[in-house]
Amino acid sequence: MVDDGLRVLFCGINPGLMSAWTGHHFARPGNRFWPALHASGFTPRRLAPAEQQQAPAFGFGLTNVAGRATARADELSAEELVAGGRVLTAKVLRYRPGWLAVLGVTAYRTAFGERRAQVGPQERTIGGTRIWVLPSPSGLNAHWTPAALAAEFARLRTAAWAGQEAPADRSPDPATGAAGHGARPA
Repeated sequence: MVDDGLRVLFCGINPGLMSAWTGHHFARPGNRFWPALHASGFTPRRLAPAEQQQAPAFGFGLTNVAGRATARADELSAEELVAGGRVLTAKVLRYRPGWLAVLGVTAYRTAFGERRAQVGPQERTIGGTRIWVLPSPSGLNAHWTPAALAAEFARLRTAAWAGQEAPADRSPDPATGAAGHGARPA
């Protein structure tokens, strides 16, 4: 789910077992990515993981730092995360999104050697792409409530569309099947 011209490339740590099985990002029912995305205004309605192909219509894409599926992200080695950081860097340089949003501060610290990184915008860039570290939306991350997670996503959304109009909703209308049934909230 990576394309040219994206405002934000959301980058999970790695596929969970449910995501690997379904082929959809953030597919585990307890994962809070899709609810936070909607609550923050990135999408006009809550998308299901199976609707991930609609992401570019809303200005964002989806990828992972590491490709190996695990039950828990802490099963990945530091070497896997560092190698994934190199692959991700090449991907960002190729597609040039406005923002790279890494979902997991510990994974970001390891993958990019930024030991003191905190949630929020980073000083580091990849080419012209700015980086924002978001909390992991995993249900295992109890440090962030759904409301606080959505608020952090909203901060990124505001930065990503600063001074520009957000894309129109081009997702199919559930009632009619017609595309473009409304505008995204500003």
